[in-house]
Amino acid sequence: MKLFYILYQYLIAFPLLLLLTIFTSLFTMCLAPFKNSKIVHSEQQFWSRSFFWLNFLPVRVSGLENIEPNTSYVFVANHQSMLDVWAVYGWLPVVFKWLMKAELRKVPFVGTACKAAGHIFVDRKNPRAAAKSLISLRQQLKNGICTVIFPEGTRSATGEVAPFKRGAFQIAFSMKLPVVPISLDGCYEAFNRKAKWITWHPIHMHVGKPIDLSQFAEQSEAIATVRQAVIDGIGKGKD
Repeated sequence: MKLFYILYQYLIAFPLLLLLTIFTSLFTMCLAPFKNSKIVHSEQQFWSRSFFWLNFLPVRVSGLENIEPNTSYVFVANHQSMLDVWAVYGWLPVVFKWLMKAELRKVPFVGTACKAAGHIFVDRKNPRAAAKSLISLRQQLKNGICTVIFPEGTRSATGEVAPFKRGAFQIAFSMKLPVVPISLDGCYEAFNRKAKWITWHPIHMHVGKPIDLSQFAEQSEAIATVRQAVIDGIGKGKD
């Protein structure tokens, strides 16, 4: 059965997903002036959810009631797998901008589409360019537009939540925006950073309650509290 599942991925699921990626990229580029519209967001959600549908991966989402409509947030998620990106994109019901590695700009179709969608590329090797990227992101975070950040900086090598980097919280601190923890569970088991194919495993995404960072006297305390909220949310997937 495992062999048939792997063959299905390479012969059917992955080629279909490639076509969907090209179509979604072209669709996003054509509608760049309307990048924050519901129709563009819905198409991007359909594309993201297709990664799970076509690979028969069940996704359960909880905690969406914690999000207030038309409110800008900084969403902070743990990073287990590439599947994290599609899970958040597919099931987070808000228009948001990713804070992305500059290297992703070079990915055919995807890089151009992400730029057209208003996502922000950050060159971590160039502090001055990175600062300009954060300014650009700040300009977009209004009228309910949000951002999603993986503060670990890279995918987990073990599935455990690594320490959070301070830089990811600069936007929330400077703009006094509430931080919402997102806990992803099962993505590591399904497709870790060394995997060459997807392993069937249920996925759970929990959206926690917003955290007001102004209540903390020290940044380190605020970051530790958000990280613990992310870890606690992973446990909710086993309830």
